[in-house]
Amino acid sequence: MKTPSGLQPLIDDGVIDEVMRPLKSGKEAAVYVVRAGDAIRCAKVYKDMAQRSFQQRVQYQEGRKVRGSREARAIGKATKYGRKQQEAEWKNTEVEALYQLRDAGVRVPEPHGYFHGVLVMELVVDADGHSAPRLAEVELSPEQARGFHRVLVRQVVRMLCAGLIHGDLSEYNVLVAPDGPVVIDFPQVVSASGNNAARAMLLRDVNNLTASLGFWAPDLLETWYGEEMWALFEAGELRPDSELSGHFVHDESMPDIDGVRAAINDAREEALIRQQGREAAEEQD
Repeated sequence: MKTPSGLQPLIDDGVIDEVMRPLKSGKEAAVYVVRAGDAIRCAKVYKDMAQRSFQQRVQYQEGRKVRGSREARAIGKATKYGRKQQEAEWKNTEVEALYQLRDAGVRVPEPHGYFHGVLVMELVVDADGHSAPRLAEVELSPEQARGFHRVLVRQVVRMLCAGLIHGDLSEYNVLVAPDGPVVIDFPQVVSASGNNAARAMLLRDVNNLTASLGFWAPDLLETWYGEEMWALFEAGELRPDSELSGHFVHDESMPDIDGVRAAINDAREEALIRQQGREAAEEQD
């Protein structure tokens, strides 16, 4: 295929030898399958700010560290230089998070370097060597769904212990490899201690996973792992190997407890409706 302009510098520098095919194109980046010697990897080419449709950048950037006072002032004033620095920081975020989470034991694609604004990393494959499917694209038995849920909850715990929250976690950014789920896509990662919306984002991440896997194992919809792990995190008691039960007693004195519960249950109710529809369809068959 014709080499995309964003990948030509990597070929010129000998980082990769060939662009084999496009893998996917999303709102933040385009990903290509590439060859580096005998290794088959993927290369993530980030889209320019003007091309992207992601609109909640400010909320996600709260609590992120900016490299210098000059850069911070420029970003705050939205100057041309500031916008350029903001773009660079946005791209660097995923790279740094990937290395940090890899070191924390989170199952993420193995990073192989960041060159000319392009992230080169492991190509996650299935048992036949093809690109691994997303969690949203596979059918699961109840036992498999519960197993995947246990693994993914543990990944979220490890992320939180490393001080990070994915921020956009769902069945669409989890790949299914032969050895289990792999979490991908981290440009929107947030600081667990430095972002005022951290708790809400954590609960949304966990509930997205629970709703998706609860389609195959409805008993998961009665669990509250996100609330449980956040309570432990706030108390300074969460550890990467903390045993979670999925049970949580809500504080009835909270002024907006009904609103909190309603927001948390939205995804669960949708999953239950889908499950009921599936069961009805099976009965008709």
